[in-house]
Amino acid sequence: MSLWSIVLLCWLGAAIGMTVVWQVSMRLRNVGYVDVAWAGFMALAALFAGLVGEGNVLPRTLVALMGGIWGARLCLHLLHRVLREPEDGRYQAMRAAIGDSPARWFLFFQAQALVVGLFSIPFAAAASANADLFEPLMLAAVLVWLLSIGGETLADRQLDAFRANPANRGRTCRVGLWAWSRHPNYFFEWLHWFAYPLLAWCGPAFGWSLVGPVLMLAFLWRVSGIPWTEAQALRSRGEDYRRYQREVSAFFPCPPKTPTPD
Repeated sequence: MSLWSIVLLCWLGAAIGMTVVWQVSMRLRNVGYVDVAWAGFMALAALFAGLVGEGNVLPRTLVALMGGIWGARLCLHLLHRVLREPEDGRYQAMRAAIGDSPARWFLFFQAQALVVGLFSIPFAAAASANADLFEPLMLAAVLVWLLSIGGETLADRQLDAFRANPANRGRTCRVGLWAWSRHPNYFFEWLHWFAYPLLAWCGPAFGWSLVGPVLMLAFLWRVSGIPWTEAQALRSRGEDYRRYQREVSAFFPCPPKTPTPD
């Protein structure tokens, strides 16, 4: 199946699925399920691209495995958080701004379906690669994927452990990776998307595979990642988070400007 046929079907499938999730979210008054659904639909998009892509079996298998495992892990992690916590403060603030109109929230959910379609492009591009042997760039793709999945999982666990301690309520996590980056989970999320250009290098759609890291950086840096998350952190933690902003890199991990507390 051609790249654009895969992308179109991924978008249509996500649009239908997001309609169902929208209905559930409106009934439960918890928009956080949109994030769970996004990750789950991305896992399905990777599996679909790997199944029907025009490339050879090896790159298609790697796309299905890497994208599927990445999306499934993120989906389950977010589901665990949504089930045990109130609606994310970001969405509470958004609800206060735009109201409870189901029509407005429907458009928001459908925008997330469109994002699924956009991020299925790197999967489809990598699944069109022609390699039939395990090449050095494929090894590099697997190593990048392992590093990104490992880093994102570690960051999520460090944050969850910090938040589980009642003594840390109202404080900013500075444990482990969070002492080097204010958003290490976002950094490794972005890093993950470099695996697919490495897989697509020997295919006809390499250029389209770059959509992943470019778009993800734009979304995380300017759209729905850092701006939303930091606005909510400032509302909930105030001066403690402002000090964290002054001392710790926003995205790329590097040593903090001043020693961090234990």
